[in-house]
Amino acid sequence: MKLSERAQAIKPSPTLAVTARAAALRAEGKDIIGLGAGEPDFDTPEHIREAGKKALDDGFTRYTAVDGRIELKQAIIGKFSRDNGLDYKPEQIIVSCGAKHSIYNLMQALLNPGDEVLIPAPYWVSYPDMSLLAGAKPVVIEAGIEQGFKITPAQLEAAITPRSRLLFLNSPSNPTGVCYTREEMAELGEVLLAHPNIIIASDDIYEHILWEGSFCNIAMACPELYDRTVVINGVSKVYAMTGWRIGYAACNADLVKGMKKIQSQSTSNPTTMAQLATEAALNGDQSFVAPMAEVFEERHAYVLKRLNKLKGVRCLPAQGAFYAFPEMSEAIASLNGVEDDIALAEHFIEHAGVAMVPGSAFGAAGYMRISYATSMDKLSTALDRIEGVLGTE
Repeated sequence: MKLSERAQAIKPSPTLAVTARAAALRAEGKDIIGLGAGEPDFDTPEHIREAGKKALDDGFTRYTAVDGRIELKQAIIGKFSRDNGLDYKPEQIIVSCGAKHSIYNLMQALLNPGDEVLIPAPYWVSYPDMSLLAGAKPVVIEAGIEQGFKITPAQLEAAITPRSRLLFLNSPSNPTGVCYTREEMAELGEVLLAHPNIIIASDDIYEHILWEGSFCNIAMACPELYDRTVVINGVSKVYAMTGWRIGYAACNADLVKGMKKIQSQSTSNPTTMAQLATEAALNGDQSFVAPMAEVFEERHAYVLKRLNKLKGVRCLPAQGAFYAFPEMSEAIASLNGVEDDIALAEHFIEHAGVAMVPGSAFGAAGYMRISYATSMDKLSTALDRIEGVLGTE
């Protein structure tokens, strides 16, 4: 069976592959601690689960509008007004099967062959491959540990060409956990104001998992870019609803029309009962959000301290999300037969029983992404095992 060139040009999601590998090894009876999944280890709050159950009992099992129920759109509009000071109308909102689906719809609706997508690295694994699926060229802007994993205005300006069409900004970041300040966003905005053909995709999925500073996306920092910004969010992370598959985007109404057409020919509407559960999530009590972020902050502090004691490892503090992104090039050089971060990840699985994602999957060779969306007991055991391989300073 010969696959299309499109399918051959991309690779499977590395994060999902690591999670599947860990599960397969466990099924064989091996003791594997998985630190690869970007999934909160909390249950979906009870009032949200009850809303989903009630939707089923009340017969909400039929199609809705392709782009989501009007009641859900109103809840999303309320969220943007309450949390971000951004005002939208229903025709500016599209609800999709997860934030990933919203991003895919955006790229399919916006990009043409030969267009360039500006992607700061380290990046979320799917941005480059989704660009390729849309016929566009990913243009990576590298920002390593020395500059705090954040691109500068000068770097952005230097990367822009007449073919630049889309820029991704993900803050707090997957995989680094770093967050741009309002001032840093405004400085990037000043560059973008001079390039009116560029649309900005603001991936805000970790917005509320933040413990240092205050959240600000580029539309908030630079209101002049409101009509060119696509704000993408969802319920997977903050409400621990990864499996419910609801994401959404807010942007120019004409762009929403294009995204809606793409969605109408792929999935149609997102799952109806999940939409009603999301209404309960967005409209309901938000008091559980801050305590969840506090748990992640506690884990972050523990993991950061342990990592920075390891031989050949450097790790910057994060401001949000639930990932550590240590630089491990010296550790790689110290291990016989380990030549890169991919081999290091395999080494940790084989010799420590710990699964994590190599940094090269995020455009940063020599790093490793460690998810601390798991219990302190598992984190402690996993770091003990890693320490057994690398030793301490």
